[in-house]
Amino acid sequence: MNQSDDRKIIERLGGATKVAELLGFKVQRVQNWMDRGIPPKMKLEYPHLFLNPNIQSRKTTAA
Repeated sequence: MNQSDDRKIIERLGGATKVAELLGFKVQRVQNWMDRGIPPKMKLEYPHLFLNPNIQSRKTTAA
């Protein structure tokens, strides 16, 4: 898994603001993960978010 994969995971979860709200972190911290990658410690602490291969985008698309 690389940084672009981590960026995609955060985007699928609703973006940096949403992920920060879910985890109780400041948005800037999660925003940094989009460039630097999600720290392995966070992936292990929150595997249901970051290691779940079935994450679907929470954004709705107009049909």
